[in-house]
Amino acid sequence: MDIVDNKALRVTTDTPLQITTCIPKSKDMGDGSVLVSWGVTEAHALRDLGFNPPSPIANRYKWTGRYTPFDHQKTTASFFVMNQKAFCFSEMGTGKTASAIWAADYLMTQGVIRRVLIVCPLSIMDSAWRADLFSFAMHRRVDIAYGAAPKRRKIVSGDAEFVIINYDGIAIVEKEIADGGFDLVIVDEANSYKNPQTARWKCLNRLVTPKTWLWMMTGTPAAQSPIDAYGIAKLVNPEGVPRTGAMFRDVVMQQITKFKWQPKDTAVATVHQALQPAIRFTKDQCLDLPDMVYMKRHVDMTKMQTLYYNKLRSQLVMEAAGEEVSAVNAAIMMNKLLQISAGAVYTDDNDTIEFDISNRYNVLREVIDESSHKTLVFVPFKSTIKMISERLRDDGISTEVISGDVSAGARTDIFKRFQETPDPRVLVIQPQAAAHGVTLTAANTVVWWAPTASLETFAQANARVHRAGQVNKCTVVQLSASAAEKRLYAALTAREVVHMEVVNLYKQMLD
Repeated sequence: MDIVDNKALRVTTDTPLQITTCIPKSKDMGDGSVLVSWGVTEAHALRDLGFNPPSPIANRYKWTGRYTPFDHQKTTASFFVMNQKAFCFSEMGTGKTASAIWAADYLMTQGVIRRVLIVCPLSIMDSAWRADLFSFAMHRRVDIAYGAAPKRRKIVSGDAEFVIINYDGIAIVEKEIADGGFDLVIVDEANSYKNPQTARWKCLNRLVTPKTWLWMMTGTPAAQSPIDAYGIAKLVNPEGVPRTGAMFRDVVMQQITKFKWQPKDTAVATVHQALQPAIRFTKDQCLDLPDMVYMKRHVDMTKMQTLYYNKLRSQLVMEAAGEEVSAVNAAIMMNKLLQISAGAVYTDDNDTIEFDISNRYNVLREVIDESSHKTLVFVPFKSTIKMISERLRDDGISTEVISGDVSAGARTDIFKRFQETPDPRVLVIQPQAAAHGVTLTAANTVVWWAPTASLETFAQANARVHRAGQVNKCTVVQLSASAAEKRLYAALTAREVVHMEVVNLYKQMLD
């Protein structure tokens, strides 16, 4: 098979008639070869005939947006174009969203699809998907279907070419989605569809027809058990798995006792076969990626947090009106806003008001579950460290805490076990307690539960994983809910000396 130009392929074959019959616009050249238009439809038809044509996006697409794609992103986009239903299991931080956006945009330019529904967690609807669509396909109309039901219905039924929605939002507007002309559904962090018994799974299954394009993405397929593969395989490759989950369980698991099952020796191969077609890149395979990738995750504050945050902010606006604010006072005031955002705030009487941290904790779990290695969680405020660590342990995630209250000897033991043994899987750390001189390269994911006001602490804490001995590329995830947190992260990422800018930051937060 030869590329004639960016519009045609020359296919050498013993049966030219077979190709010309299946591909109407092809031409028998009379020399044992057939000239075939190089488009999506023709490429798929050639593949169905047993050939291996290159993906037409490779030569026929102007990679749009403000960034040049990495080689592995081009390969992933090419894979998507050649597979109507497929998995992408590339690790977090490898740029899966951009690859999917480019592939979808190309299919739109070819008239293969008209509209795309992106299904993802709340935390990345805006910070990841809308931001990436603006970066890589800014010429497309994009909207987020979130909020009250009438608002969602209006957006889904509107003219946006890309509509972003959260998992459980689909059920609210299922009819509108079914009637909305969505040819492609992209599911991010697809592990949320591992259980076909859930209403969430059944809703998506009703919307995905044989003609629907479906791309499901997650960095950790079947991370907890081989059984977890069944739900997502049933959506993408239903012919590749048994009719029921119980039958699949019997294929991949063996019963040890009445309540205990363990994977069979053949489970890995069975799961691999079920989760096809698929593509996967690890961060370490992506040689053109930077060694440290920064990602943002948005978190919604609870109603109580919002009430306290706005009340305190109003008081600070009044206190700052017409008065010169010192750096010390600005830091104290800003710290209060950050504490509320993070989940607990100290009162003037040194009592602690705790808020519901479920929203932020759920996003933390998403990141931990997507991470291919261990995770560090940096928490600037002691008041929330206990809340987080207890929730993680209750969920069965082996967790240790490093804070000023932990003795030097105990810290040494925890660090040693973290580096050399499977447990703990997560360290919850007060940044000042492990910002210097500690090697924690068993982790390749850093999560900031909330930002620190010190650039030095921020950089040094990240360097616990990104240092000599690290063999994996690393990801830093920043959780934020309020304007105060977002502005502080922006200053840290821009490597501004935050303590010198604290007054300006404080004034910006009140504006």
